[in-house]
Amino acid sequence: MTRRIVVIGGGENAEHDVSLATAAAVAEALRSGGFDVEEVTIGRDGTWRRGQEALGSGVLGSVAGALGVIGRADAVFPAVHGPSGEDGTLAALCALTHTPMVGSGLRAGAVGMDKWTTKLVAEAAGIRTAPGRLVTAAEIAGIEFRTEVVVKPASAGSSFGVALARDASQLRDALACAARFDDRILIEDVVMGREVDVAVLREADGRRWAAPPLEIHADGLFDTRSKYDGSARFSVPAELDHGDRAALTEAALRMFDALGCAGVARIDFFLTDAGPVLNEVNTVPGMTAESQVPRMFAAAGLSYERLVARLVDAATVPGFHMSAICGAP
Repeated sequence: MTRRIVVIGGGENAEHDVSLATAAAVAEALRSGGFDVEEVTIGRDGTWRRGQEALGSGVLGSVAGALGVIGRADAVFPAVHGPSGEDGTLAALCALTHTPMVGSGLRAGAVGMDKWTTKLVAEAAGIRTAPGRLVTAAEIAGIEFRTEVVVKPASAGSSFGVALARDASQLRDALACAARFDDRILIEDVVMGREVDVAVLREADGRRWAAPPLEIHADGLFDTRSKYDGSARFSVPAELDHGDRAALTEAALRMFDALGCAGVARIDFFLTDAGPVLNEVNTVPGMTAESQVPRMFAAAGLSYERLVARLVDAATVPGFHMSAICGAP
């Protein structure tokens, strides 16, 4: 029987357009794989729509209407990056409706979205992170420049609000910019190293494995502009010796497990002379065919269409999560 998948895109955050691109690509790939696909979009105003039609009156009414759509699905494929999506919000909605969902659950999504909390988990798991501190938007006026740092919102994606500050003026501007996206701001020391991403996939039988790493070549900070203007280059597989590749893969798998991720996650590192340093974790990474994660799995021989289908397979295996927890055969 053909499985009915609801793909959710859009969202109420700065990554709205990026999420629309992911959702459209995923929906097309699922249809080409024989799935029955229904697309739902969350508008910038919070209204849920099917095509141009709102699913109800106002935000609350449209959410109620969306619950009916979700309840008829065999699985939901969330493609909403950033807050009110990737942060576990949609995972919680699917959990409450008992609807299988592609990807990580509420806890992994919420922790992975918060860069400061992710750092604490990484350090507890023995994975190095950049030295840094957490401040609030109310404190930024009193922060003095000491050395060059990277400033980023604690919970945002696609590098929105991320900036390198080399002097007091740049620090002031960077803090003000980050505060537009979150009232909690992370200030980190600059890490000198190669930027290398690792994608990890959990299959339907519970096995998880890492695709060949991808290296990012950018002129300066890999910020929002360089992510989407075509100036950054990617090497996949990254040119790594056996030791570095093994260290990156091991750290990525350990971080995936420490957060309790499911589906696919992208683990971003700086590769330094002393080994990998975690940058961040993406539990709902970009998923167009040209995004980093599909490129990495393509290098392992897994096509985009098969990757998307296997994510659905992993979400719809009856009793998988419970058997994994309880140790049942």
